[in-house]
Amino acid sequence: MLHSVHGTISEKKPTYAVLEAGGFGFKISINETTYKKLPSVGSTARLFCAMRVRDELVEVYGFFDEPSLKLFELLNTVPGVGPRSALSVLDIDSPENITAGILERRADLLVRASGIGKKTAERIVLELHSKIEIEGAHTLINAMDANVEIEDVLIGLGYDKKDARAATGAVPGTLHSFDDRLKAALRILGKGK
Repeated sequence: MLHSVHGTISEKKPTYAVLEAGGFGFKISINETTYKKLPSVGSTARLFCAMRVRDELVEVYGFFDEPSLKLFELLNTVPGVGPRSALSVLDIDSPENITAGILERRADLLVRASGIGKKTAERIVLELHSKIEIEGAHTLINAMDANVEIEDVLIGLGYDKKDARAATGAVPGTLHSFDDRLKAALRILGKGK
C-alpha cells in the first residue's frame, strides 16, 4: 500500500524522522543507518517504507534504499522477529553483507544486533536461508568477518562499540588488507575527536 514517501524533513531523530509531503507529516521509524544517511532538517529526502498495523496502531518504517526495505520485510516473516528487531539487524552491516551472512549460515554475525540472541539468530538463518540469494556471498562474509575483527580491536583500544562500528563501516571498500582497514578506521575515529 505505501512504498515510499518523498518530502521535506521537518524533524530528524535517531529513531524516527518526520517527512512533510502533500500536506501531511509522516512520522517514520528508522534505524541508525538510515538516520546517518538522511540529509539535515529542511532538506528533501525519499524513504522506502513498510507499514505495519497492529491493534489500532499504524506504524511506518523507512529506509534509505530498497534493498534495506526488502530485507526488513523478509526479516519480519520470521517468527519472533518484529519490526524493532529487524531494524536492529539492519544496523549491523549492509543488506548485502547481512544476506550473505544468512546464506553462509553465520548466525554468529547476526547476534551482534541489539536484542537478537543466539536462538533468534539461528531461527533467522533457518527460515530465510532458502528464500534469498546473492552472488559472491563467501567474499562478502570474509569482508564482514574482517570488519568484526577490526571492530573488536577498536573496542579493545577503548573506543565505544557504536563508534567502532560506525568507523569500521565507513572504511572504503577499496582497502582490503586488515592493517590498511584498521589504520583507516583509526583515522576516521581520530577525525571525530
